[in-house]
Amino acid sequence: MSPNKENPSTAAGKRTASPNRTARGIFLGSLTFTCAMTLIWIFFVITKLDGGLLFNGYQVDRDALTRIAAAFTIIVILYGWFWYRVRRFLLRRVVGLSGQEIKSVFESRMDRPFDLSAILAGHSERRIRIIDMIGRRGRALTLAAGYNVYVYLRISAGLEPRFLTAALVDGLLDAILLSWLYLSAYHSNGLLGRVVYGGPTRIMDGTLGRANLLSIVTLWNGFKFIMVPLGIQMTAYFPPQTYAALFGFIWISYQVSDTLAEIVGSLIGKQKLRVWGIGEVNRKSTAGTWACFLGSFCSCLLMIHIHRLPLPWLGLAVVISISNTFFELFSPRGTDDFTMATANGLLCWAFGALIY
Repeated sequence: MSPNKENPSTAAGKRTASPNRTARGIFLGSLTFTCAMTLIWIFFVITKLDGGLLFNGYQVDRDALTRIAAAFTIIVILYGWFWYRVRRFLLRRVVGLSGQEIKSVFESRMDRPFDLSAILAGHSERRIRIIDMIGRRGRALTLAAGYNVYVYLRISAGLEPRFLTAALVDGLLDAILLSWLYLSAYHSNGLLGRVVYGGPTRIMDGTLGRANLLSIVTLWNGFKFIMVPLGIQMTAYFPPQTYAALFGFIWISYQVSDTLAEIVGSLIGKQKLRVWGIGEVNRKSTAGTWACFLGSFCSCLLMIHIHRLPLPWLGLAVVISISNTFFELFSPRGTDDFTMATANGLLCWAFGALIY
C-alpha cells in the first residue's frame, strides 16, 4: 500500500469518531438530567412539600401505575412497533434500500461505522427525507394531536383550574419513565431499539440519529419543569377565560408550525439553508420556513376567533409566529422543540404582565 494512502477502515474510524463523541456526550447529559428529575420527583412526592405546587396530594397508587403500564404498552410499544414496520416497508419499497442497508439504518449506528454518504450515493435523497419525515411525524403527529385536543377541551370546559401546571402532574411520571426507556434503548440493536427508535430516527442524521431524538425527548421534559413557574405566574395575570387560548398560543402554535415546516420542507422544499445541529446533514428550506410562520399564525388566529379575543392578541399572534419561525430555523437541530415552546411561554407571560 502506498504510504500516502490511508487505510479505508482507518478513514472510516476518523469520520465516525467525532459523531460518536457527540452521541456519548448527549447520552451522559440526558442520563444526568433524568437522574436529577427522578430524584426531585421522588423528594416532592415523599415529603409533599410545597415545591409540591405540582405534587401536593399526588399519589402513586395502583390506578396510576395501571394507567401508565397500559399507556406504555399501547402507545410506546405497539404504536412504536407499528411505525417501525411502516418505515421499514417504505424504505425497501419506495427508496429501494437493500437488506443490509436497512439493518444498518435501524441499528444504533454508534458501535460500527455508518456510511451515510454511501446510502445517499445509491438512493434518492429526497425520498429518504420524505420517509424520514413520515416515520417521525406520523407517530408524533397523531399522539400530539390527540393529547392537545384532550387538554385544550379540558381547559375550555374549566376542568383545569391550575391552568398550565395541572396537566403536568399526571404527565411527569410518564415523562420520567419515558426518558429511562429512551436511555435504556439508546445502544440497543435488537427489538427494544427498533420499537423505541425505529420510527422517528432520521437516516439523514447519520451516526447521530438516536442522539438527535434523545436530545428532543430530554429537552421537552426540561420544558415541562420550566412551565411550572411560568404557568403559576400567568395564572396571576390572565383571566380564566383566556387559559384555553394561551394553551393554543404556547403549545398548539409551536407544534403545528414545527410539523408543517418539516412536512412542507421534505415534500417540496429545496434544502439549501445550511444550519447547525445534532446530525450529519443539517439543511432546511425556504418553503419549510414559510410553512412554519403561516402554520403558527393561522393556529393563533383560530384561537383568537374561537375565543373572541381583543385586538392586542393579534399582535401577540404575530410575535409568536415570528418567534416560532426564528427558533425553528436558527436553533440547533434537536433543540428547537425546547426553544420554540419556551420562547412562546415567556412571550405570553410578558404579554400578560403588560396587558392585564
